[in-house]
Amino acid sequence: MNGAAIDPARAARRSLVVARAGLCLSVIVCGLALRGFGLGLGLPALVVKYGGSTLWGTMVFLLVAMAAPNLSRPRIALVSAVIAIGVELFRLVHFPWLDAFRLTLPGALLLGRIFSTWNMLAYGVGIGLGVMLDRSSQPFAEPVIGRAFRATRWLMRALLPRQQSRGVRRPAQTARDR
Repeated sequence: MNGAAIDPARAARRSLVVARAGLCLSVIVCGLALRGFGLGLGLPALVVKYGGSTLWGTMVFLLVAMAAPNLSRPRIALVSAVIAIGVELFRLVHFPWLDAFRLTLPGALLLGRIFSTWNMLAYGVGIGLGVMLDRSSQPFAEPVIGRAFRATRWLMRALLPRQQSRGVRRPAQTARDR
């Protein structure tokens, strides 16, 4: 092992992406469960419809956050809103092949079937929820990485010999040389 240093910023970004991926997976599972079982559990249709749209907006925020981890939260929210509104406006476009895709389960979940301005409001609420979830998950990711980095650095320094400078090597002095 050559004693390569671990970049704490890169490790923190990676940890944040992993946390966002876990949140995104949880949101997807909740959204599918709400759409699949919500009516059967006696939830009002309004809650199932717009709750799913809200979770879809949250998912879009988290996917954008994972794809562009260096962006600030407001920029991630802006990009997410543009994507969500674009997808909603895309519902106004009708081609036979596109309408056939919208009739499938993946098409309904990804693109939806019917245009609704209320969906855009639900997406905005979902993006806001994504911002709050992302903000609440970050304090847990950063300190753990910082402690792990410090512990690893201490261990590496304790176990590996000190690296000498790359300049001219001087022989070790002995008692006779002094």
